[in-house]
Amino acid sequence: MPTRKATPTKKRTAPARKTSQRYWSREVTEHSDAMDLEDKVFTRSPRAIALSLKRSAERSSRRKSAPYRSAMSMLTFYENRAGHNLPASRRRVLEEAKDELRKLFHREPKPKAPGRARTSSKQARS
Repeated sequence: MPTRKATPTKKRTAPARKTSQRYWSREVTEHSDAMDLEDKVFTRSPRAIALSLKRSAERSSRRKSAPYRSAMSMLTFYENRAGHNLPASRRRVLEEAKDELRKLFHREPKPKAPGRARTSSKQARS
């Protein structure tokens, strides 16, 4: 029986993404219905981020909750959506911005979590 030559198969590739395509979370951050945010607000110092969010939340007439809650929600939203792409130093800045926001609104500071000793899974089970 004669052998057949294998025909080259085409590689299936995913369709190329448009470079101009944006993430929905970026759109929400830039054009929030609840608050009008200043440009590049999350690239600033912790105090500047907190002051800007406070100012935006207090000026907004479209928010559905208290200014503190709106400002903290926007900061948490940004942190959760962009967090996996942010370096640890920027995440730290966002956490410090939350503390600053609490101070600006005269809220209780979040207690620091005590350091946990790392244990192996075998030690944890016994």
